Amino acid sequence: MQFEDYRDLAAVEDSMWYFHALHQRMLLPLQPLIGRQATILDAGCGTGGLIRAMRSREPLWSVSGVDVSPIACDFARQRTHVPILQGSVEALPFEDAQFDAVTNADVIYMVREPEQAIREWARVLRPGGTLAINTAAYQWMWSYHDDLIGTRHRFRRSELAGLLRRHGFEITLCSYAVLLVFPLIVARRKLFVPANPCSDVKPYPALIESLFGSLASLENGLLRRGIALPSGNSVFIAARRIT
Repeated sequence: MQFEDYRDLAAVEDSMWYFHALHQRMLLPLQPLIGRQATILDAGCGTGGLIRAMRSREPLWSVSGVDVSPIACDFARQRTHVPILQGSVEALPFEDAQFDAVTNADVIYMVREPEQAIREWARVLRPGGTLAINTAAYQWMWSYHDDLIGTRHRFRRSELAGLLRRHGFEITLCSYAVLLVFPLIVARRKLFVPANPCSDVKPYPALIESLFGSLASLENGLLRRGIALPSGNSVFIAARRIT
């Protein structure tokens, strides 16, 4: 991705229904840390949208970010004013047991070695620390969108949960997400493929933004109550480091 791509991503991240819903979903496993001076790492922070949501939710948190792209790091530093390091999520530039929580929002599906990334997240988490992951679901959903954004693998819920358990995590919530608009995404990407495909991460008309945002808020309300969704375009898992 070039400078213009990250600039556009930062703009969309601040306005699109998907990112608003994603950030609120990623905050759900962090609720027990509200009111505490917790240390949190956003692993694969991109242009910093999730970090901004964290800072808004709880100013007491000490939040850091890491991203492999120097351009993304520059944007994130300008937009968040927190420590942002350049580095891979597969080789984190942090000490062992440094964080109370690690978040990874829509990154692991682009990672060459997902298990190595999970090992690293376990390494930098303190015992009992929280891990929150959102990622693309179902390999059969591969489409032009994945080709454009650099997807390497789309996960099943059970597949990702199994990887986490093998590396010392206890699953606290294992769900899909983006269920209510999933049929429309399937239709768009599998049945009515545009003649000139482009990434679906872009602004939409206000009516669509409002409708999809309301549906996503409803889903997040179910997740907040610990109700797992049976299907969807994303996998969402919260876990606790136990070893």
